[in-house]
Amino acid sequence: MKEENIPADIKSKSLKEARDEIDTILSKLERHDTNLEDSKNDYQRLIQLNKYRGGLFKKKLKEITKK
Repeated sequence: MKEENIPADIKSKSLKEARDEIDTILSKLERHDTNLEDSKNDYQRLIQLNKYRGGLFKKKLKEITKK
């Protein structure tokens, strides 16, 4: 998934906000009372959030190595 495929509402999140949403989704997915369609949507959102966080870490690493 390319960064341009990440929704704007995810791109506007801070690292902490993204992590908090990931934690919430993981907790929801671990429960056994969710339906398949909701789980699929949550999983896709989780993938987008993880991709976004990875991009933030890469940017930060580049900033640090330039110094």
